[in-house]
Amino acid sequence: MEKIASFTVDHIRLKPGVYVSRKDHIGQETVTTFDIRMTSPNDEPVMNTAEMHTIEHLGATFLRNHSQWKDKVVYFGPMGCRTGFYVIFAGDLESKDVVPLLTEMFEFVRDFDDEIPGASPKDCGNYLDQNLGMANYLANKYLNEVLYGITEDRMVYPK
Repeated sequence: MEKIASFTVDHIRLKPGVYVSRKDHIGQETVTTFDIRMTSPNDEPVMNTAEMHTIEHLGATFLRNHSQWKDKVVYFGPMGCRTGFYVIFAGDLESKDVVPLLTEMFEFVRDFDDEIPGASPKDCGNYLDQNLGMANYLANKYLNEVLYGITEDRMVYPK
């Protein structure tokens, strides 16, 4: 069986950043999957499911309501390893193209202090597994340590 692309990334050298994970072609359209790596794999603690769930709810809500990007958003959700998220956009994009949008999104998560969208038994299959305080904290950490002043080495996978 062929190894999938995400398992070929050197997770020992991988640092938090915004990486192009893959580009796929569906008919004439290109879709770009981004690796939003929030923690250093196998080096620092992974995020707990509650805060990841909150970031997922807030991030997806933000992206799907963004005036310029909402029609390009295909998917936003957590990585199984709990070190970050994947976001998929329609279009042939590079990391630098989405960093301003992701900065806006993480500022939205950092500053959010209201009822979490979709966090009700009718709207979500695990609505009680939320942690807004930690989501705010992790968004702020990612902004300060990665997105504000991001450098090329945090936008291209290590070789």
